[in-house]
Amino acid sequence: MSAAPPPNNARRNGLFAVVCVTVVFGMVGMSFAAIPLYRLFCSVTGFGGTPKIGLEASPGVVDKTIRVRFNADTNPALPWKFAPDVNEVTVKLGDEQIAFYNATNLAKAPVTGMALYNVTPEKAGKYFHKTACFCFNQQTLAAGQKMEFPVSFWVDPEIARDPSTADVQVITLSYTFFRSLDDAAKTGALAKAGPHVGPISAAEEKALEAKNARTN
Repeated sequence: MSAAPPPNNARRNGLFAVVCVTVVFGMVGMSFAAIPLYRLFCSVTGFGGTPKIGLEASPGVVDKTIRVRFNADTNPALPWKFAPDVNEVTVKLGDEQIAFYNATNLAKAPVTGMALYNVTPEKAGKYFHKTACFCFNQQTLAAGQKMEFPVSFWVDPEIARDPSTADVQVITLSYTFFRSLDDAAKTGALAKAGPHVGPISAAEEKALEAKNARTN
């Protein structure tokens, strides 16, 4: 009969097995996390035209200005009319602004849509900060209903000091509404979209209430 392995060897073998299992599950986990981690990296660094997001405060307003254009598209599968309230604004760098888009359901029944967004030119993405918006949230409109969607943003003054972006005079913020993320994925828009920002801020809600009061 062979002798039992020494206790130290048994412990080492057990530890080795645990390490192997951990590595395997870690590799599987990383494969599933690859896309979210990439999008998180983009949102933090502004890589690939993805705006920086979050509650980071503006460093302050400077006199230099930049033009921001608002683009709106609707996937053919969604029976909505979608457009910005204004096509373009000129803003001071560092000054937080609130812009509005509007959508109308042209169908005779309630329809749910979801918006994705991105910023061009891509090199300006790291200097375009969106603090809140309506993207990646399901929006349901009743038949014939019109709804306003606010978005708050500011442009970092560093965009004018960076030699690679000093020539940027216009930034375009584009939103596209789809029926679902599956529809967005089929067109390739999901892979290029900026990350979710979150619910509208208190300032946006106040601006939206004021806008509705003026139109009522």
